Amino acid sequence: MPGIESQKAFDLMEQRFPGAKADGASARIVFVAPDGQKITAAGNRAVIEKAVGEAADGTQVAGAVGPFQAKAVSKDASTAYATVTYKVKADDLTDASKKTLEDAIGQARDAGLTVEVGGSALATQPAAGGAAEGIGIAIAAVVLLVTFGSLAAAGLPLLTAIVGVGISMASILALGSALGLSMTTGTLATMLGLACGIDYAVFVVSRYREERAKGHAPQEAAGLAAGTAGSAVVFAGLTVVIALAGLSVVGIPMLTKMGLAAAGAVGVAVVIALTLVPALLGFWPNAVLSRSARKRGRAEVAGQNNGGSRWARFVLRRPVPVLLASVAGLGALAVPVMDLQLGMPGDEVKPTSTTERRAYDALAHGFGAGFNGPLSIVVDAKGAENPKAAVKTIEQKIGATEGVVSVSPARFNPAGDTAVFSAVPATGPSDKKTKDIVHTIRDERPATESATGASFEVTGTTAVNIDVAQKVQDALIPYLIVVVGLAILLLLVVFRSVLVPIKAAFGFLLSVLAALGAVVAVFQWGWGAGLLGVEQTGPIMSLMPSFLVGIVFGLAMDYEVFLVSRMREAYVHGDRPGQAVVSGFRYSARVVVAAALIMMAVFSGFVGAGESMIKMIGFGLATAVLFDAFVVRMALVPAVLALLGKAAWWMPRWLDRLLPRVDVEGEALSRRSSTAPAPVDTTELESAHV
Repeated sequence: MPGIESQKAFDLMEQRFPGAKADGASARIVFVAPDGQKITAAGNRAVIEKAVGEAADGTQVAGAVGPFQAKAVSKDASTAYATVTYKVKADDLTDASKKTLEDAIGQARDAGLTVEVGGSALATQPAAGGAAEGIGIAIAAVVLLVTFGSLAAAGLPLLTAIVGVGISMASILALGSALGLSMTTGTLATMLGLACGIDYAVFVVSRYREERAKGHAPQEAAGLAAGTAGSAVVFAGLTVVIALAGLSVVGIPMLTKMGLAAAGAVGVAVVIALTLVPALLGFWPNAVLSRSARKRGRAEVAGQNNGGSRWARFVLRRPVPVLLASVAGLGALAVPVMDLQLGMPGDEVKPTSTTERRAYDALAHGFGAGFNGPLSIVVDAKGAENPKAAVKTIEQKIGATEGVVSVSPARFNPAGDTAVFSAVPATGPSDKKTKDIVHTIRDERPATESATGASFEVTGTTAVNIDVAQKVQDALIPYLIVVVGLAILLLLVVFRSVLVPIKAAFGFLLSVLAALGAVVAVFQWGWGAGLLGVEQTGPIMSLMPSFLVGIVFGLAMDYEVFLVSRMREAYVHGDRPGQAVVSGFRYSARVVVAAALIMMAVFSGFVGAGESMIKMIGFGLATAVLFDAFVVRMALVPAVLALLGKAAWWMPRWLDRLLPRVDVEGEALSRRSSTAPAPVDTTELESAHV
C-alpha cells in the first residue's frame, strides 16, 4: 500500500530483518482452560508447551513464542495465547505446514483445552459464491420471462451473459497468480459481468423486437438493433469501464486491480452483446418473439399506451410534487452518511462458526478488546548513540500514552540497529479511541525522536487499516470530481444539451449518497442487520465509497442513456418536449425497469455471501440501483424535463460546433431504413425452398 506510514514500516522491517517477511503468514493460537481450571496448572501448561513446540517444527516457520515465554496469560489465568510466524505469505504456505499446525492444535483440544486460532495461516476461505450467482440468475430469468413473454427471449440474455462471465473468469483465473488477484476481484467481476451482460443483451433483443414490430425483416431488424441499442450499449459500457478503471486514481493497488478486472468483465459483456447476441438472433430470428407473433412471422406493433407512458403523463401533470418528494426522500436516506466511519472489518465481523471469530472473542474476554489489534512499533536506531537505550526510552514513552495498556519487550535485528515491539491499546481495532491513540503516538513522535536520536513508525493491521481509510477518504473528493466531470462531458456529447448532463450528475450524486446512507444505517448502526445475516456492526469498509461512486456512476449512465436517448430521438423527430418524455417512457421504461430488477437480483444474491466485504458491496449496489433506476430515472428525470421544457435540449451554437457528434440514437440508420427498399427476408425464402 504505497504512500502510507504503515507500508514504510513494513519495508524497513524487511530490509533490516534478513529472512523475515513483514507480510508473512501468522497464527495466533488461543488456549482457554476448562471451567474451574487455570491455564497455568501443570497439566495444562505441559499441553500448551508441547503444542507450541510441535507448531514450531514446520519447515516454513520463522518463529513460535509460547504464552509463558511472552507472558501472554490473562490476569484470571483462564486464557493464554501463542504466536507462530512464517517466512512466507499465507497463499504460499504448503499443505504440510498447515497440517503441522492443525495437528498441534488438535492434540491440545484432545487434551481437554478449548483451542481457537486467528491470523492468516489457517484463515477460513469464504465460499466461492456459486449459490449467490444462482439466486440472482433465477430471479433474472423470472423477470425476463415476465418482460418478454418468451422462453427464448428470456433465455438468450442469460445464456450470453453466462458465456461472457465464463470468458472473464477464465482470464482472471489464468492471470490471478501472476498479477496477484484476490478472490474478491473475481467475485466483483462476476457480479458486474452478470448484471451488465444480461442488461446489455436485453436492450439489444428488446430493440430487435421493436424493429420487427415496425415490419423490418429479421436481418434488417438485427442491424438496426445493433446500430441503435448496440450503439447505446457501447457508450454505456464505456462509461462503466472508464469509471471502474478510474478507481486507480485512489492509488490503492488492491482497488486498482479489482476495478480493472471488473472493467474487463464489462468490456467482454459489451463485445458479447454486439456479436453473439445478433448472431443468435440470426440463427433463430423468430424465436425471441411472442407465441402469437411467431405465428404471424412478425412482432406486434407497440401500443400508444402502456404503463411507462401512463406513468410519464402522471409525472408531467405533477412535476413539482414528484421532484420535491424524490429529492426529500433520497436526502433523508443520505443523512447517515454524516456519521460515516471508514475502516477494514476484521475477524470480529466473521460468523461465530469460524475459529477466527471465536479466537477474537476469547482474546477480547481474557485480555481486553485491544489484544485483537496490537500496534507494531518499528524503531530505526541507526542514528542513535546508544540504540538499546533509545529503544527503551521509546518503549517507556509509548507505554505511558493514555489508552495503551501494555508494551512487549523489544526484539532487535542481528545488527542491533533496528527493533520491533508491540503496544496493546485498551480498545478494539475498529474503535474510534484506537484511532485516536495512533494519532496521539504519531503526534508526539517529533519530541521523542529529537530526545533519543532514533526514529520510529507505527504499523500493524490496525494502523494499516487506519492509514488506508485516511488515504481513501482523502482521494474520494478528487475521484468524485473526476467522475462527475466525466459524466457531464460524456452526456454533453451524447445529448447535445447543457442542462440534461447537469441533471444526470445531480441525480447520480443523490443516488450514491442515499445508497451509502443505507449501508451506514445497516452495517454501522445495525438497523435490520440481523435480517441480512450481519452478526457484528462496525466501520464501513474503506473501499466502499469508492466502489459505489465508480460502479453506480457507470450503471446510472446506462439508464440515463437508454431512457433519455429515446426522449431525444422523439424530440428530434418533431415531438413536443412533454410528448417526447412520454414517447421515451413508452418505448424504454419497461426495459429499463426490467434491467434494474435484474441488476438488483444479481447484486442481492451476493448479500448471502459469507464474506463481509462481498455482503456489503452486494447490498450497497442493490440499493444504489433501486434508488437510481426507480427514483432518479423514473421520477426525478421526467419531472425535471417537464419543468425545463425546450430549455432541456438547449446548447450554445459554439459549443455544438466544438463537440464531436455521436449518433447513439442511430438517426442515420433510421433515415437510411426509411428511404431504402425493404430487404428480402432470406430466412423465409430459404424455408420455402426447403
